[in-house]
Amino acid sequence: MDFDVFHLFSLIGIVAFAVSGAIVAMEEEYDILGVFVLGLVTAFGGGVIRNLLIGVPVTTLWNQGVFLKTAFFSILIVFLMPVSLIGHWKRGEAFFDAIGLAAFAIQGALYAADAGLPLSAIMTAGMLTGIGGGMIRDIMAGRKPLVLRDEIYAVWAILAGLAVGAAKLSGTWELIGLFVLVVLFRMLSVHYHWKLPRRSLPGNQGSSVGGGA
Repeated sequence: MDFDVFHLFSLIGIVAFAVSGAIVAMEEEYDILGVFVLGLVTAFGGGVIRNLLIGVPVTTLWNQGVFLKTAFFSILIVFLMPVSLIGHWKRGEAFFDAIGLAAFAIQGALYAADAGLPLSAIMTAGMLTGIGGGMIRDIMAGRKPLVLRDEIYAVWAILAGLAVGAAKLSGTWELIGLFVLVVLFRMLSVHYHWKLPRRSLPGNQGSSVGGGA
């Protein structure tokens, strides 16, 4: 695994998702503390879930000083940014989100591959690193997780993990090519509204399953 590429993908993903979390928090009218909490959770939530899955101590998060500072300053900048500039970011939100998805999915898959884990774990690590932070963000913001109901999303993270694990991609240009492909297919799925099959059950509005008094 190329050390520099690993860190490049980490930094790209952290900036994209930290800003995404901060903007969602401002949309929900959270105060500055809430903006920082949601931004940091979005940036690091997927990595924490991945570490729990593959047995890496969660406390390793505190050793990532550069990444924490990058996320902190990204959130601060977007919090102080004029509304007009935030509007420009939001118009390209799907693209920046695709960048974060691709960067984190590849980073998570590389992390698991470097640990010598089997293909199934590499694919799962790629998926959870790519979508975990966004899922936590949406739940904390009181929204249905976007990654489970929008255009095809998590599938691209799984396929990125498959490429890293099965094809043994590790060279700089191979990983950059994979990154570009994940971003491209994510944007195609947004443009053409590609969706996975879904099934809705009639008459389930207001019903309760499993319950408690």
